[in-house]
Amino acid sequence: EHALHVRIADSAICIGPASAAESYLNVEAVLDAARQSNADAIHPGYGFLSENAEFAEACDRAGIIFVGPPAAAIRTMGSKTAAKQLMQSAGIPILPGYHGDEQDADFLATQAADIGYPLLIKASAGGGGKGMRLVTQAAEFSDQLAGAKREAKSAFGDDVVLLERYLTAPKHIEVQLMADQHGDVVHLLERDCSVQRRHQKVVEEAPGPTVSSQLRNRLGQTAVMVAKQVGYVGAGTVEFIAEGDEFYFMEMNTRLQVEHPVTEAITGLDLVEMQLNVAAGKPLGLNQSDVKLDGHAIEAVSYTHLTLPTRCPRCRSRWSPSLG
Repeated sequence: EHALHVRIADSAICIGPASAAESYLNVEAVLDAARQSNADAIHPGYGFLSENAEFAEACDRAGIIFVGPPAAAIRTMGSKTAAKQLMQSAGIPILPGYHGDEQDADFLATQAADIGYPLLIKASAGGGGKGMRLVTQAAEFSDQLAGAKREAKSAFGDDVVLLERYLTAPKHIEVQLMADQHGDVVHLLERDCSVQRRHQKVVEEAPGPTVSSQLRNRLGQTAVMVAKQVGYVGAGTVEFIAEGDEFYFMEMNTRLQVEHPVTEAITGLDLVEMQLNVAAGKPLGLNQSDVKLDGHAIEAVSYTHLTLPTRCPRCRSRWSPSLG
């Protein structure tokens, strides 16, 4: 109750006890708070229900705008397997691997041999490195598969995995985009999030220091294609893994991300304001040529507490605070 966001709010409504399952993940409690405050819309933030298709549908049924993409887009992109199958059918490059539904261990071992080692086993429903295993040789595959499936089942309630070739010198590049309800999509340049610990992003840098203008254009155009494939609306991030001048689709985050302030800093755009305008049915009001790159920004995420300033110390313009 003494948190900064509560203290600066005009009003605050308690949605339950400290346990997330009884509060931030309690759909009816969140909707009831919206009703009590006569809210037109709910912005789901970064986590909890932000990528929950059922919550988006519940908002729709309640007549409350969900500030995010359609539930169908959330559901499609929420499965790494389904998303990669869709992108592959659309001609968007994905890493060589197996992204099917067959999960028999012997069958997967055969697929792994065809892909070649080293390779990654990844949870289809996962993220944050959970259910992920690096396999360097065939003799390790069976044990690593079992471990990945156990962890995926525990973390996500789903032990379906996919297999992908492991790149030895990759860059993790993500492209921010914004789409309106009228079919227009623009990309807002890229962020390099290659500095990670245990598959968790630690440093976000925009623009990517190794990304040429030609590669930036190709990445951006591909991200826009991804969004259009699923009828996307709102803010989203398409993640790619790149090596040299080649890149491959990894996944799409169907929400605003903690690292969005570095994009705001180099574009001068307020992503939350854009989200709210899109949710209100307004057009984007800008073309791709209007998106300008100015400067360089870095965000470092701490897993204790790190609060970034709300104003640029140079020009005093506002950007969104990010809590790590």
